[in-house]
Amino acid sequence: MKKLRRFIMLIGMVALVLAATEAWAQPGMGPGRGQGRGWGAGDAYSRMYDPKTVETLSGEVVSIDKFTPGRRMSYGVHFTLKTEKETIPVHLGPSWYMEKQAVTIAPGDKVEVTGSRIMYQGKPTIIAGEVKKGGQVLKLRDAAGIPAWAGRGRR
Repeated sequence: MKKLRRFIMLIGMVALVLAATEAWAQPGMGPGRGQGRGWGAGDAYSRMYDPKTVETLSGEVVSIDKFTPGRRMSYGVHFTLKTEKETIPVHLGPSWYMEKQAVTIAPGDKVEVTGSRIMYQGKPTIIAGEVKKGGQVLKLRDAAGIPAWAGRGRR
């Protein structure tokens, strides 16, 4: 009977460790109450935003897609913006954050984007700080580039 109890306890502990490991490994289930890892203010991807390269572009949204900016990160949302001069990807933020926003972006929308121009995977890209659509404003980062989803005082 004692051996059976030990065996059951051992199985329970193994199951608990496996469940915790599985939850940690799921996209979007890293640190921060289920929020995707790699999207914090101090993470490598978020540090790519450079306030010195901020510009404002206007144009039409051509398409909206998901992307994964880094290994083991939850996916994010970006759209392709067609301006008079170029067609350029605009990175918005993590999908779990974007899904909660009142402002929605769809192909065909006319928008104004203010963000940091960077090189991402060898191509010019804008990391959006703010997107204006009609009278609506989607605020994604502050002037220093700190993401709205990262919370106050974290960098």
